[in-house]
Amino acid sequence: MFLIRSIKNRSRLPLPPGPKKLPLVGNLFDIPTTEQWETFRKWSRDFDSDILHLNVAGKSIIILSSLQATNDLMVKRSSIYSDRQAHLLATVHSEVHFKLLFRRAQREILNTTFSAGASSQFRPMELASTHALLRCVLKNPGCCLMEYFEQMVGKMIMSITYGIDVLPLNDPYLKLSHEMARAGSVAAVPGKYLVDTIPVLKYIPTWFPGAEFKRQAKEWKKVVRQAVELPFEETKRKIATGGARASFVSQVLSMEWDVLDPHYSEGAMRDGAGMIFNAGNHVTVAVLGTFALAMLLHPDIQKKAQLEIDSVVGRDRLPTFDDKPALPYISALVKEVLRWKSVAPLAVPHFVAVEDEYRGYRIPAGSIVLGNTWAICHDEAFYPEPLDFLPERFLLAGNEDNISPDPVVLFGYGRRACPAKSMALDSLWITAACILAAFDLTKAVGDDGKVIEPTCEYVSGLAYTPLPFKSFMRPRSKRSADLVDATAM
Repeated sequence: MFLIRSIKNRSRLPLPPGPKKLPLVGNLFDIPTTEQWETFRKWSRDFDSDILHLNVAGKSIIILSSLQATNDLMVKRSSIYSDRQAHLLATVHSEVHFKLLFRRAQREILNTTFSAGASSQFRPMELASTHALLRCVLKNPGCCLMEYFEQMVGKMIMSITYGIDVLPLNDPYLKLSHEMARAGSVAAVPGKYLVDTIPVLKYIPTWFPGAEFKRQAKEWKKVVRQAVELPFEETKRKIATGGARASFVSQVLSMEWDVLDPHYSEGAMRDGAGMIFNAGNHVTVAVLGTFALAMLLHPDIQKKAQLEIDSVVGRDRLPTFDDKPALPYISALVKEVLRWKSVAPLAVPHFVAVEDEYRGYRIPAGSIVLGNTWAICHDEAFYPEPLDFLPERFLLAGNEDNISPDPVVLFGYGRRACPAKSMALDSLWITAACILAAFDLTKAVGDDGKVIEPTCEYVSGLAYTPLPFKSFMRPRSKRSADLVDATAM
């Protein structure tokens, strides 16, 4: 009786505030198609609430716009807020068991290899990939950095995940990864497709008017299946012939798992590898692009970072991971890059399994729950002047209470946080440190002698990524160029 009474009392609670809802469609036409996070923050301020409720054609959506709210629900109550929403992306991914992603088996498999301690095993590969990037830039200082970042990161993560070398141009695995990212960036938007809110539509035939989502899903399934299965099968083939290099896949396939648990299957390992490669690839490229853009726009900060490297490392070698404790400004700079242009402005959608109550509001069962990471990383209470690029906000300035919190929310919340966070941060740090040690990043100059201002335009997808921009990478000295050349030996 007490349980029944509690449920009835909860059902009488009001929903969180939100914009006025129209009959049938709710807020379907209120949500913009791009940069939704800014609109969500505006609504949060309009309603003076860090928790909002939207209704999209009958589907309940909860928007959380503060660190407190996301921690309270997605972290402390992760047992009921970690389900995955059954939307079109899940339909696409179900072909390769992505519907099980982030469940117990996948988390254990990934955490075994990518925990903070274990991920240090990949540092030699990260350093080698960074050195290869430096050599490419030295040969072509006016290159499109985004293209080189894509090649470097793809090579590094393919090697770490599968032990496979990628081709210098038109690599088939990287091509599939990019196609998968394009599919995911479209399908992952909650409420974009009516089938997300009216599941019965999945049964209509593909030729039926309005069934474009079914035709798209069919093509996307093929891309996802190939992107996840082909490199995994290639690694298995190399293991069988004795030619496999050490990698995440070779390591997990050699471990002893509970064979009686159906979740600990080869499919779980395959899909975990696919997630690490495809998600990690695009996120890392996006953050490195933002790093380069920030250095172009803030030469004074670039110079300050270089002075720290010179004072600690000197000018006769390049930085290594051993230098990290003595280079706090470089670490602060990387954190500010992550915060300034949040690579994942909206967190991966969570799905609340049962009806819940928070601060006197009712959270309906089955609601999509989104963390507005961009709003959190631009909260003036934690990050004064949030639109400015200020690495100093992460440095101890006499009072520990003045240090802004690390922007770790970018890697997700609770049980669905990215398991490869430590590896990603290592890669970003060593790449930034080595680039700053060896090169001056400057704006490009056109044939007419005029400076070409970077576009500073971004595109949304699996990662919030800057569009390609022109720049010039000048070796800081003859000695710097020699050090870069020497990394090939």
